[in-house]
Formats: sequence, structure tokens, C-alpha cells
Amino acid sequence: MSQSSAVSSAQAPQSLNVVVLTISDTRGTHNDTSGQYLAEAAEGAGHRVIETMIEKDEMYLIRAHLSRWIASADAQVVLMTGGTGFTGRDSTPEAVAPLLAKHIDGFGELFRQLSHQEIGTSTVQSRALAGLANGTLVFCLPGSTGACRTGWEGIIREQLDSTHKPCNFVGQLKSVSVV
Repeated sequence: MSQSSAVSSAQAPQSLNVVVLTISDTRGTHNDTSGQYLAEAAEGAGHRVIETMIEKDEMYLIRAHLSRWIASADAQVVLMTGGTGFTGRDSTPEAVAPLLAKHIDGFGELFRQLSHQEIGTSTVQSRALAGLANGTLVFCLPGSTGACRTGWEGIIREQLDSTHKPCNFVGQLKSVSVV
């Protein structure tokens, strides 16, 4: 096989429909650097950001939005930032975990390992998590832009790349029709 035919037979990465949700009691569109980073990173990787939103750290509001995306025919990936810490107002893990059909335990473990290299033992307070529900992949990251960068660059980008080997999550996601 010639080099040119090997290149032409390789599949292009699949573009996914992504939603970005920032959980915060204090951030707005003018200062949501974490949500903005995730949206730009997803688009930079060739994905379509179909919705972005900021919601207060209220468990039932978070669940309502996430349930809508899980049930929708369009959202394949939900990237959430914020509310994963250990303070009294942080409720993202409690809001999200019951909605997941499968938990991706390795995501939180690997995220904290990568994060430890950057922030040391403070990473034990991160409750980052991920899972799958109705063909929708959900990632919950801390609210800092640095943590979102760590999660995206260290884990999520490759796992959303349909050409990443030996495996990725794309084959587990619901199919959507592109208009």
C-alpha cells in the first residue's frame, strides 16, 4: 500500500455535539473563563458546541438541565465545570451521579493523578467524575480554568477523538443526524 492510499483510507475524526455547563453562583458570561475554555477547546478539536449555559450551584437545577440533554436526540457530550469541590455549596457530584447509567471511575482517578502534579495534595478535594447515560457522555470538572485545561488536554480530548487508539468513547455515544 502506498503512503498516499494509507492516508486516504484513514477516517477523519467524528465531530460530536457538545454542551458546556458552568456551575457557579458567582460567574457570568463576562468572567466564565472555564466554560469559555472548554467550548473553545471542543470547537478547536472539530466538535460542535450546540449549547453553553451558566447555572447556579443548585442540585435540582443541575439535574433538570442534565436530564434534558441526556434525553435529547442531539447532545452527545456534556462538559460541566464547577461545583465538584468539597465546600458546602458544591453539589455537582450529588446532582450528576444518580443520573449516570455507567460511572467512569478511571476518569476521576486519572484526573486527580494529573492534577497532583500541578496542585499537590489539594487534589484530594476534587470530586471530578464522569459517566454515560443514554448515549450521552458527561464529564464533571472543577471550576478553575487550569483544572479544565488539565482534564481536557490530559484525558477528554483523546477520548472524544474517534481515531484515538486503542479505544475512545465515541462508539458508545448516541448517533445524531447532522443538519
